[in-house]
Amino acid sequence: MLVLLVFQQKKLGDLARQLESRKENEELAALRAQMEALLSSQSRALGEQLNILRQQQVEQGMQTEQKLENLRRTLSYSLDQVQRQNQRQLDEIRSTVDEKLQTTLEKKLNDSFAIVSQRLEQVYKGLGEMQTLAVGVGDLKKVLSNVKTRGTLGELQLGAILEQILAPEQYARNVCTKKGSAAVVEFAIKLPGDGEKPVWLPVDSKYPGDAYEQLLDAYDTGDAQQVEQARRVLRDRLRSFAKDIHDKYIDPPNTTDFALMFLPVEGLYAEAVRLGMIEQLQKEFKVNLAGPTTTAALLNSLQLGFRTLAVQKRSAEVWKVLGAVKSEFSKFALVLEGAQKRLNQANEELDKLVGVRTRQIQRTLREVELPAESQEEFLSIEGEGHV
Repeated sequence: MLVLLVFQQKKLGDLARQLESRKENEELAALRAQMEALLSSQSRALGEQLNILRQQQVEQGMQTEQKLENLRRTLSYSLDQVQRQNQRQLDEIRSTVDEKLQTTLEKKLNDSFAIVSQRLEQVYKGLGEMQTLAVGVGDLKKVLSNVKTRGTLGELQLGAILEQILAPEQYARNVCTKKGSAAVVEFAIKLPGDGEKPVWLPVDSKYPGDAYEQLLDAYDTGDAQQVEQARRVLRDRLRSFAKDIHDKYIDPPNTTDFALMFLPVEGLYAEAVRLGMIEQLQKEFKVNLAGPTTTAALLNSLQLGFRTLAVQKRSAEVWKVLGAVKSEFSKFALVLEGAQKRLNQANEELDKLVGVRTRQIQRTLREVELPAESQEEFLSIEGEGHV
């Protein structure tokens, strides 16, 4: 009887332990079901959030591309407008300069023709007054026999030509062109230099009247020996004048490497050309001879050069502005490229983040699963309960 009682108590204990084990398995199964439901819900929510983020990213990317395209179009349009405006302004400047040059040249030519016509008319009127003219020539010869008077007349004639063609700020009177020297040249033309300081072109008036008169008298006599002797004297006087100008006034870089010798009489200049003094004085002393007509032509050329230089300076300023715009646009393109790189990097980080989180969730779910032996034990206990 005692043995039966002990056996029944043992059986009751086994049944109690089985019931307790089954209860724990049921609680574990319920907990597992809750965990699976929770993980499934979180996975769905996370998937929805990822889809929303991906959609937002696509929309933001499209908006960014649209903004960049609009910005590119705006910049392209603005740059085209600036180029058209600059081209139009350059065309207007060129047209204005051409018109002013044409007007000035026509005015100068008309004035010159008018002066020539007036002089011819005066000559025709003077043909009937030869007696008075002969007396005047005698008086003029007396005046020209004075060296100082001849120099003053040449200086006045040169000053009149300069005043007629150049602006007052383009030349100066009585300029000391050589450093360390007290010698002053009658006139000096201002030429643009490398810096703010101008480069002077010395212009000095010379008139060897006595030598020229001797040559004219020799021509009148018809004596070849006297003519050759007078030419030799004139040649020596011109060489002496050229050497004097070279030594006193030429001083590069303060001046040009050459100077002008103004001969106030066209006949004297023609005689110097006939003697071959143009090339000789240029080679030996860097001095160019010029008569009244030659001087006027040279000054007109310099005036045109001054105006062309002014136009080129304005054009250079316009090109500097365009260069600055181009530089700024290049910098802006670099900034846009950097922004695009940062957007691409953000996309890569987001894709990387999504992959890492998904793998971590899957790893957590695998840790929740029971081992194979526990699953078999749980199934066997459940089968015995049914029996």
